[in-house]
Amino acid sequence: MQSTDNAYVSADSVVVAPKIAGYVERVFVTENQAVRKGQPLAELDPREYRAQAEQITSQIDAAAAAAETARSQIAEQQAAIAQAQAQLGAARAEAAFAGQQVARYQPLAASGAEPRERLAQFETQAHQARERVDAAQAALLAAQRRVNTLRAQVRQAQSQAAAARAQLAAARVTVESTSLRAAIDGRVGDLAVRVGEFVQPGTRLMTLVPVDRLFIEANFKETQLGLMRVGQPVSIEVDALPGVELTGRVASFAPGTGAQFSVLPPQNATGNFTKIVQRVPVRIAIEARPEVRRLLVPGMSVEVIVDTRSAKGELERIRQAASRER
Repeated sequence: MQSTDNAYVSADSVVVAPKIAGYVERVFVTENQAVRKGQPLAELDPREYRAQAEQITSQIDAAAAAAETARSQIAEQQAAIAQAQAQLGAARAEAAFAGQQVARYQPLAASGAEPRERLAQFETQAHQARERVDAAQAALLAAQRRVNTLRAQVRQAQSQAAAARAQLAAARVTVESTSLRAAIDGRVGDLAVRVGEFVQPGTRLMTLVPVDRLFIEANFKETQLGLMRVGQPVSIEVDALPGVELTGRVASFAPGTGAQFSVLPPQNATGNFTKIVQRVPVRIAIEARPEVRRLLVPGMSVEVIVDTRSAKGELERIRQAASRER
């Protein structure tokens, strides 16, 4: 029967802290109040964060309007392309006619039937017609490239809208973060927040203690753990309840001694060494009725006795296995 008085009632408490900075506008709970999961605990002033969300919403609307404007300009540009194509067709027809005139008058001018000045006039007109064809082709190409530019503007506006929507989602999360809600069922303890107080992210406002999920953390000497196993029965005596014997079960063992998890774990390889028996935290589940559980709070001192008789003979089997390995 392995016992220790280095044992305490414990709970996996949750520290309530804000994700964002702000002034506390309301506090919905009082010290020691029982709360349910999801229940509002406190609220920060949300006006600044809501204004940021509205500003981002306006940016989304502006990006959508820019995309729609670019689409309208694309439709207008299609008409401009059709006009440029028609002008190019007319210029080509004019150039073809001017070329025919030159071809017709060249033999007449050579024979003297027509004056050479007339031929020179037609040649000039043909040259001007070819230049108008080149100008019409350049205008058509510019109109077509303008469509690609406008489509790029549409994609840019859509990208800006997508980025703004992502920012809006983050802003809405921030607005929701102004309301602090209970993550678990429990009771409020260490209430330190006050209305009007300015808090920073991570500031401890209160602690939620799950009083319906209490357990005992018993620190046994390492020399007591040889026959201790998960599931073994435990006798529990709480200092606050003299004469009341509770029962429990060994739930789990810590993966290291208490010293290993301290802020400055010992380094026994330096300096003079004095052997000290180490202690290992053992979690014990409490088996008690609700009327008894209501009387327990984290931090209470207890004495526990673990019945290890179910592991009788295991040390001998371990010794025999070790000797066979040698």
